[in-house]
Amino acid sequence: MEKKFNPYLPIWFALVLVGGIFLGILLGTRTGAFSPFRAKSDKIREVVKYVQKKYVDTLSQNVIEEKAITGMLEKLDPHSVYISAEEFHDANDPLLGSFEGIGVQFRIENDTVTVINPVSGGPSEKLGIRAGDRIVKVDGKNIAGIKIETNDVMRKLKGPKGTEVEVSIFRRGVTGQLEFIITRDVIPTYSMDIAYMPEPGIGYIRLNNFSASTADEVHNALEMLLKDGMTRLILDLRGNGGGYLKAAIEVADEFLNDGELIVYTEGMHHPREVANASGDGLFEKGDLIIMVDEGTASAAEIVSGAVQDHDRGTIMGRRTFGKGLVQEQLDFKDGSALRLTVARYYTPTGRCIQKSYKDGLEMYNGEFYHRYMSGELEHPDSIKFPDSLKFKTPKGKIVYGGGGIMPDIYIPLEKDSTLQFYNLCINKGLVYQYAFDYTDRNRAQLMRFKDVDRFDAGFSINESIYGDFIRYAEKKGVKRQGKDLSKSDRYIKTMLKAYIGRNLLDNDGFYPILNTIDPGFLKAVEMMKKTI
Repeated sequence: MEKKFNPYLPIWFALVLVGGIFLGILLGTRTGAFSPFRAKSDKIREVVKYVQKKYVDTLSQNVIEEKAITGMLEKLDPHSVYISAEEFHDANDPLLGSFEGIGVQFRIENDTVTVINPVSGGPSEKLGIRAGDRIVKVDGKNIAGIKIETNDVMRKLKGPKGTEVEVSIFRRGVTGQLEFIITRDVIPTYSMDIAYMPEPGIGYIRLNNFSASTADEVHNALEMLLKDGMTRLILDLRGNGGGYLKAAIEVADEFLNDGELIVYTEGMHHPREVANASGDGLFEKGDLIIMVDEGTASAAEIVSGAVQDHDRGTIMGRRTFGKGLVQEQLDFKDGSALRLTVARYYTPTGRCIQKSYKDGLEMYNGEFYHRYMSGELEHPDSIKFPDSLKFKTPKGKIVYGGGGIMPDIYIPLEKDSTLQFYNLCINKGLVYQYAFDYTDRNRAQLMRFKDVDRFDAGFSINESIYGDFIRYAEKKGVKRQGKDLSKSDRYIKTMLKAYIGRNLLDNDGFYPILNTIDPGFLKAVEMMKKTI
């Protein structure tokens, strides 16, 4: 006899199957038996709970989470990073263009916090705190002679705007300690080291990073230089590690014509975003040289790549770092943050200049050593680019991707056997230290120099000062010896003067003097003069 098909039978089978599955999961959970469905649970959360419950030593959940996040990010790329709450302000403040504190530049000298310069217009300067002052107490607690670290000093002196901090200061020539109650305020930080005219018609701007204030700083500097008659510009991005993408776009916009592509970004979950020039730039015409080196990275490479790809200017120096990854920041409630790589950026010709990181973080960050050992820093011929990374600019110039930006004009790292004495003195910090001590001892007489022009014309490292430095160096274990010492002597005298100038006048007293012995800078000026 034929059996009738029951239309509800599949539903019953399904219900029995589902019930059995859930019963198995429940029994597996209670007995610890294996269940293939448990593998789909949140592994990270389970591991954190397991470590917290079973680990041999006491660990807080916060420590476990931070180690888990850090370990995970290390396997992604070199620029996806976790920043703890304690480290966040140190990492973020340089990019904000300001911070909140008392407004002094300082260094730890002989285990004592010494003011190098008060920030102009800041709360410390307004109260009369001077360069050379020693901060010996903060809020009544001694900070001198206790081997305090720089980060600890910053944590004590920084703080929210409007809060007060009491400092005790030792000043040469004054008996006892001076007491100051300083009300913290917003202190500007600058990404532009200097802007000046080294030669008639030639402007020079040096940037150390790309922060929230960089575009305004560059715009104002260009206005000033153009007003003073600038027709040619040297933009120095050597050692500039980058910063905000937006700042790089705005700076590049100063040099490119309306509608020209500056950069585009794209990632797996990040749709293509394009940035074009607005046509409102102050220096869209006129000779332009951008100076770069192996420390030029990220946002600085965006500006260099855009200028090079549009044949707008000349890139001079050595191959740049090669960071072509874009990060977004996720902020956590506890003040920590995660910066995750979400896209790559591409120059106008389509180049991604990100260098390889397949060999690990240590190799990635230590590439300067490998470039040095390979001879690249002295001879550009040692650099090999595959044809697959070759691109052409509108005028037919060959440019390359896949590992930094190769300059149009190569400037080798200076290597001169006659500079041995100079190199030893610089590398051991003797020039810097002597200049600091000299300034500290003679500050009253040096204060008559109110600007770099008066300082440059009225002060020199005479034979008496230089002889004293040589004796100082010998006491530190460095003798003046070697063949043809004239170049070493000239370089040391110039650096001594430059550091003394910085102690008095900050960067305005430093770079105009330093640049007189900078081979790359001198080459750029020489090229600019040929275009007259």
